[in-house]
Parts: sequence; C-alpha cells; structure tokens
Amino acid sequence: MIQKADRLSNVKEYYFSKKLREVAALRKKGKEIINMAIGSPDLPPPDAVIKALNETTNTKGAHQYQSYQGIPELREAIANFYLKHYRVSLNPYREILPLMGSKEGIMHISMAFLNKGDSVLIPDPGYPSYASVSNLMQANIISYNLNASNNWLPDYKEIEKQDLSGVKMMWLNYPNMPTGTNATKEQFTKAVAFAKKHDIMLVNDNPYSFILNDNPLSLLETEGAQDVAIELNSLSKTFNMAGWRVGMVVGKGEIIKSILQVKSNMDSGMYLGIQKGAIEALYSTKEWFKELNKIYFKRRKILWEIFDILDLYYNKESTGLFVWAKLPKGRSDIEFTDQLLKEKDIFITPGSIFGKNGKDYVRASLCVSEADLSTVLKRLKGQNNKNE
Repeated sequence: MIQKADRLSNVKEYYFSKKLREVAALRKKGKEIINMAIGSPDLPPPDAVIKALNETTNTKGAHQYQSYQGIPELREAIANFYLKHYRVSLNPYREILPLMGSKEGIMHISMAFLNKGDSVLIPDPGYPSYASVSNLMQANIISYNLNASNNWLPDYKEIEKQDLSGVKMMWLNYPNMPTGTNATKEQFTKAVAFAKKHDIMLVNDNPYSFILNDNPLSLLETEGAQDVAIELNSLSKTFNMAGWRVGMVVGKGEIIKSILQVKSNMDSGMYLGIQKGAIEALYSTKEWFKELNKIYFKRRKILWEIFDILDLYYNKESTGLFVWAKLPKGRSDIEFTDQLLKEKDIFITPGSIFGKNGKDYVRASLCVSEADLSTVLKRLKGQNNKNE
C-alpha cells in the first residue's frame, strides 16, 4: 500500500467533516436534527448580487479563465470597502488579492512564508485550520492562551515567556471566533508593537466585523500595522455568500506578491459572475448591515433563552455569528453535545475542538431560523417532543 505523506501525521479530518456524516446518518433514520453548530448563513445575499450573477452568465467571455488577481473592478471595490468601513487606504493593484474564500488564504499564506521547522503563534481557543495548515507545513506550533479572565485577548507578557526565536508568523482573529470578543484599538496597537519587537508577521482573520457589531475594526487601521501585518476578510458571513467562496487578503504589496506566487499555481481564477456579484455586495449600503443584524438580534435572544434552560453562562457583550457559553462545572463538552444530539436531536459544537482552553465551553450558531430555534426551545421544555 502506498504510504501517505509524513505531513499528514499530525493532521486529523476536520471535525465538522466527520460529524456532519453522523448527522446525515441520523437524518436518514428519520431524526429531525436541528443543526445549530455551523456558521453557514441561511439567509440570501443582497438582491443586486444575484442579479449581477445572472446577468453576467450570458456575457461574452464569462465562462473563460479569469485573472489570478481578480478583475480590476473587484479589487477597486475591495479598496473602496476598506476605505469606507475601516478607514484603511489600499492600492487595488498591489495591496489586494481576491481569494476563493479566506480559508484558502490560510493555506496560501502559510505556503508562502513557512518553512519546515519555522514556528507559528496560534490562539487557543482558535479556528482549527490555523493549526492544521501549520502542521501540513511541518511548522512548530506555539499556542498562546486566550481565556475569560483576560476577556479572550492575548497576554503579550505571558507570550514573551516562551522561546520566540523561531517564530515567523502570528495568527489573530478579531472579532474572535469562537468567543465573540472584539479587539480594541489599544489591543491592536499592542499586537503591532509585539510583532515589530520580535520581527513576526501578523495575520488578522477578520470575517465577523459587521455581525451584531456597531464598530467594525481592521488591524490595518493601526499605526505601523502595514509594516508587519496583513488581513484576511470574507464575504461569506457579511453578505450571506459562504458557498460562493469569495474572500481577500490585503496588506503590504511585497507580501501580497509572495502569496500570489502560491495562488497562481493552485487555481485559475474566480468565475466572472461571482466576481460581479461580489462587487455589488461590497458596494452595499449600511442599510444592508442594519437589516441583517435585526434578524440576528432576534435569533440571539432566543438562543440566550435556550442556553438559560441548559444552565449555560454566556457574555451578552459578545458579537459575531455565534454564542460561546460556559458549561456547568464538571460537565464534559463532548458528552454534553453528544447527549443533546442523541436525546433532543440538537447539534451544537463542543468547545474543545478549538483547543484545550475551550473544553469547558460550547458554541452555537445564529444561522438557524427563528422557527427552528423555537422548536429547540419546545424540545428542551418537553413540549411536543416525539423523543420524550
């Protein structure tokens, strides 16, 4: 038998890839599973986005290969978006690279800058792909702790107690997933100072800026950030376009050029209709965010009620597409979520998949209709539950 590559020795199948097969099997048996675990928006994109896609489909050249860097109009729309919403000025021809989703960017950035044996600072808890991609690069992972006592923000004095001599890159993610914490301008200033002191490249993963958040920030707003930092962003959550796979990486031109060296050897450009739709999304007015958040605000109130019934503690000041909640003392997150799935047909996420500091927590998504959330409430209250 042909042996798999050594790089896979520390990489497991993504949790949701495996768990969703289990959920699908339960549904096949007739179970009415309500999936509250995944951050895949169930609402449609803006009407103008769908219109642009449909109109582009029949235009000349729409089905041919497209530019590896995206069409100029898309890069200009991204530049306008960053200037309007984040007060960050970017050169659309040197400092912006559209991506087929920001998750793709995690791989491209890592391939462009990490050699075998380089070290990477990764948050715990944090998005699992930061660690899995670093493992694929055969880099050394140095976890830095995020915890409730420091409002899920990095403690740079604690981080500096570790050997940072081989660290090349640091992953940040604010607004944070899974915890919902927002970084402040002061926190970003500390991050930039830390990176400059230790000659580390910062990468801020920033797809949740506008969800239940009145003060969207970019790391690149920080003075001096563009000397040491780049930022990933995405249309998936902000414009309900997760399946469209549209993201971007922005920052210093030299860094973007290196990422393009990887990307241009891995894909052949984004479909033109998707790019045209993305342009329309990026020029959306603030009314779009306002109406979207009205829906998420209502859903979150019901989710809080669900978590109250489950005796979970959560922070009402958090933002983003999820609610992060602490379990009662002595409860296992894996056992808790498995029991909820087995007994109530409700699927939520155990916090430990995001790291050891998440083991006392669970996470639930707001990408669930009010009707389904109300059904969850009824099941937990024992009303009309066929499994009771």
